[in-house]
Amino acid sequence: MSIGAVLDEAWSLYTKFFLRFFLIAVIVFAVVNAIYGLLVVAVESGDGTTALLALAGVAASVIGTYWLQGALVFAVEDARDGRIDTPIGEIFRKVAPLLVTLILAGLLAGIGIALGLLLLIVPGLYLLTIWAVVAPAIVVEGKSVGEAFSRSRELVRGHGWTVFAIVLVTAILGGIASGLLQVAFSFLPRFLEIFVGGTIASAVVAPFTATALTVLFFRLREASSPPAEL
Repeated sequence: MSIGAVLDEAWSLYTKFFLRFFLIAVIVFAVVNAIYGLLVVAVESGDGTTALLALAGVAASVIGTYWLQGALVFAVEDARDGRIDTPIGEIFRKVAPLLVTLILAGLLAGIGIALGLLLLIVPGLYLLTIWAVVAPAIVVEGKSVGEAFSRSRELVRGHGWTVFAIVLVTAILGGIASGLLQVAFSFLPRFLEIFVGGTIASAVVAPFTATALTVLFFRLREASSPPAEL
């Protein structure tokens, strides 16, 4: 398994099925960014609804982020054979039973990685690497929270530097693309800048990251499987 092979397959899927991935992402980010935009405007104007909007924003962000993450894993899995078989609505419905597991795993991973980065940086990067495919393990294999962390670490073992490089490259490319896209909408009024610019930027960038990590998961799984007997 090589860095180039994973990124090449991810880019091929991303460009071929861009509209589908974009539509899945834009549905979620439109809701999240609408609430966030209202919150920013309320804070800047001193509106008394700030606290309520903040709570709604946090809830929408957490639920939306992990629902989207699961949906994109399903979408990439569906598209790997070169065609689309599952409607977008069905993809979101398939993720619903896994949502609590995805949220718990995502929050635990986020806390662990953040603490590792704060302490000595290296532990955080290590955790970021060995937990890179936790979400696909939950969505594709139906793992529980604990099983997903163990499964991700098991798959990454022996491929740590390759996985770290893929995570790093996708993060850098995603950050650059998101920044450029958001700057392009900076001329809009504050709410529209967040709602339109933020939604489009996130809906363009998030699918590529999800595609790369999902492809990585399948490549790691294939690499860990024993060769078929002749």
